[in-house]
Amino acid sequence: MKGDYQDLVDEISALLGAPATLENRDFRLIAFGAHDSDSDSGELTLDPVRTRSILTRQSTAAVRAWFEGFGIARATGPVRIPAAPDAGVFRGRICLPVRSRGIVQGYVWLLDQEPGKPGPDPAALAAAMEVAQRIGVLLAEEAKAGADLSREFQAVLTAGRGWQQDMAVAALRAALGPGGDGLHAAVCVAPWPGETPASVPGAAAVCVVPLRGGGAGEPGDAAAAGPAGGLALAVLLRLRSTDALAPALTAVARLLPRAAEPAAAAAGSAAGAGTAGSRGSAGTAGSRTGAGTAGSRGGVGAAGSRTAAAAGASTGTGSAGPTGPQRMTAGVADPVRGLAELPAAWEQAMAAARAAAAEPRFGPVAQWAQIGPYRLLASLACDPVDDPAARTLLTPAHRELARTAEVFLDCAGQAGRAAAALGIHRQTLYYRLGRVEQLTGLDLDAGEDRLLLHMALKASRLA
Repeated sequence: MKGDYQDLVDEISALLGAPATLENRDFRLIAFGAHDSDSDSGELTLDPVRTRSILTRQSTAAVRAWFEGFGIARATGPVRIPAAPDAGVFRGRICLPVRSRGIVQGYVWLLDQEPGKPGPDPAALAAAMEVAQRIGVLLAEEAKAGADLSREFQAVLTAGRGWQQDMAVAALRAALGPGGDGLHAAVCVAPWPGETPASVPGAAAVCVVPLRGGGAGEPGDAAAAGPAGGLALAVLLRLRSTDALAPALTAVARLLPRAAEPAAAAAGSAAGAGTAGSRGSAGTAGSRTGAGTAGSRGGVGAAGSRTAAAAGASTGTGSAGPTGPQRMTAGVADPVRGLAELPAAWEQAMAAARAAAAEPRFGPVAQWAQIGPYRLLASLACDPVDDPAARTLLTPAHRELARTAEVFLDCAGQAGRAAAALGIHRQTLYYRLGRVEQLTGLDLDAGEDRLLLHMALKASRLA
């Protein structure tokens, strides 16, 4: 569907000889034409408002209110809007309302000619409006299809296992018709404020469901509400092929506040495995030697040339932990063919969204295939972590010790890298690790104890 919009926007650009952009009625970018330099001045035909719309896929509320003040939501023909340098609009605009059956579905925007230069030919404008009407029909059909199937889609995601789920899947397949056996990707956007968006490009169905996790029971149990009412937006994306997932992620990113173009997964390299070494004198922890299976506490070794920036980023103050503010993130499951795998795909999407909230390095839109160990941790952390060994360490009073332990384990037990990532002296690190051992009763020289603590720390940030 995105390709259809792009072709139509390019057609309008060709008709009017100017780059065009298409936004839905919520001012979220759907498609845009090429931006050439002005042939006379050589300056780019961009201004801050247009640049922001393309780069962040949306406009601010102030810009939206300013443009709507010219009556574009009620207009049935082209609307000329003058330049307003104080508002960041350096070039005037021509707005072509995109309507279907009298209801505005979006807007096509073009940069107007400079003052004193002739504007678009009236016949060309009329032809462009006909193209805009075709866009309006597509947007309306897409929104109607997603809204009409919201009940069937929600039933698949909230039905219990067994025959109830089989019946829900069968009902959704029948509603989708021949497209039900095609390629789809499930998307989870959370936390969601509750209002279903008017349209999501490329979506076969959209609904809002209670978000399970962090202590919630079954998906339909709204009593165990989490942040923002514990709601998530579920989107069933229609894909032409697995190669079409990247454009689909762009559509997902438009649903997020201040979302930028999503990249393929953050390559944030987690701390690699270290070589065996010794742990120096550790203050109250005593002097020990030997290495656990997760790495050594000794020197930097072969991996020492790499910094532990990724480890620090994953546990630093910029990270949204279980007690911090929760930002809106999205998770995308592996594409599935047919709907029988949809319930499992929804679990993947929820896990990826939670991983994106816990680890900013995954970006605001995380793919299940790219979240590494969080694929397992997310499935284990549907309930709050309450392992007796980590229970005391995970209390607010010991937050700094927990962060120290997580960075140390992220750095494969290499003291030099961990101390550098934390910005502390190595002896301070050893003292803190000794306190961690006292609080947990774990031996950080033992591989299984390290594994238990590492999993508990990571899982706690997903709760």
